[in-house]
Amino acid sequence: MAITEREVRVRFAPSPTGPLHIGGVRTALYNYLFARQNGGKMILRIEDTDSHRFVPGAEDYINEALAWLGIGIDEGVREGGPYGPYKQSERRDIYRQHVKILLDAGKAYIAFDTPEELEAKRNEIPNFQYDASTRMQMRNSLTLSADEVQSLIDSGEQYVVRFLIEPGRDVAVNDLIRGRVTIKSDILDDKVLYKSADDLPTYHLANIVDDHLMKISHVIRGEEWLPSAPLHVLLYEAFGWADTAPAFVHLPLLLKPDGKGKLSKRDGDRLGFPVFPLEWHDPKSGETSSGYRESGYLPQAVVNFLALLGWNPGDDTEVMSMDELISRFSLDHCSKSGAKFAFEKGKWFNHEYLQAIPDAELAKLFKPVLSAHGVNFADFSDEYIAKATGLVKSRINFVNDLWDNAKFFFVAPTEYEAKSVKKRWSAEMPAIMTALAGLLESQSDFTGTVIEPVVMQWIADNGYHLGNVMNAFRLTVVGECKGPHMFDITDVLGKTETLERIRTGVERIRPVE
Repeated sequence: MAITEREVRVRFAPSPTGPLHIGGVRTALYNYLFARQNGGKMILRIEDTDSHRFVPGAEDYINEALAWLGIGIDEGVREGGPYGPYKQSERRDIYRQHVKILLDAGKAYIAFDTPEELEAKRNEIPNFQYDASTRMQMRNSLTLSADEVQSLIDSGEQYVVRFLIEPGRDVAVNDLIRGRVTIKSDILDDKVLYKSADDLPTYHLANIVDDHLMKISHVIRGEEWLPSAPLHVLLYEAFGWADTAPAFVHLPLLLKPDGKGKLSKRDGDRLGFPVFPLEWHDPKSGETSSGYRESGYLPQAVVNFLALLGWNPGDDTEVMSMDELISRFSLDHCSKSGAKFAFEKGKWFNHEYLQAIPDAELAKLFKPVLSAHGVNFADFSDEYIAKATGLVKSRINFVNDLWDNAKFFFVAPTEYEAKSVKKRWSAEMPAIMTALAGLLESQSDFTGTVIEPVVMQWIADNGYHLGNVMNAFRLTVVGECKGPHMFDITDVLGKTETLERIRTGVERIRPVE
């Protein structure tokens, strides 16, 4: 798909009304990938015109989430830039000027209808819509004299400014994913563009004005905005900006895991997965919602997972770094239909990325987990922690999983798993383990690859059952019959600790009848 000669400038424009939903994150990601692939700019604009829904902390949350994910911002509230302010509440004067432009051109009008009057009209007219068929029955600047209008404004009566939609037109929206979409203007109502009550525009006016003034080349947003796109096309026309209007891209929805409807927070609560990038503490309700970061996901895994929900690289490649995603991203490969949120696939991606982390780096991530479980990681060398994590990382999906799989490297067992004891610890096992300890003590080289054949030969020479002896050995050292290769474990623990654990096990473990 050919990109115009125009400089690529995209924007992500969330409202600070709560935490950033994972669907919004994907929209931000696709904007970022598109911008970077085309050598363009990524703008973060805060759309806070809905003062009643503003939530303290939401804007900081948005910035922190994008930074954690590696979605870089070129222009924004924090970054600055040549087309600021980047917060809509700081652009009131700009919006007032553009409301006046539309009013002076006869493209919009002032309406004084009260909520009660509008409700009465809805009761009177089935499927009431404020449009060409009804506007002349209402209390607005089209039915009132100029003096009456001015008098109402001077008296402080609240009003809105509505866009004048001309009926009988075919309005074409060219979508870079969906192609050309044409609708009749007759189905559109005269949308509110500005409210005097809070001296702020609605989304429809603000986003058009801002996108134009910020020289946005492509509007990449969720498909929930597709029904509004014809109105936006008409607004560009009304301002005389049709030739520089951005290209539209409406992304498919993220669907529930079963594909039946839009993904919601309730789905996450019900099925046990986060729907927000970071943990969110609601200042109003006090409720805490889980986040991908706090649940142990790596940011690069989340990015990779989200990128493939609605886009594909054109082949079977799945694991891709941010740089690879940038180089391969294309709107041509974006889906028109919704993408099921296969959250288990997210775990798979996290597993894959954890495997690729060098053991030394994974050890650093594991240190806070050790501290949380009362282990002073300073008692162990970095090399020791790295070796321990390296032996078990193939078994984990999250860093926190390391504790269950590697804790025996840091804390000697004080209890022994009952099923394993019953199955593997017979009356003769204490004597066999004592003999094994004697054999191991006699070895000057305790390297796993050296002692393994010695122990195997000893078991064979004595006619012992290999599985029973090795599992009993594991039971004394680990506390249960699971974990990595036994001689890899002893290699890390060392001779002194291994012998101590065997002898402690002989003292404490009792056969189960």
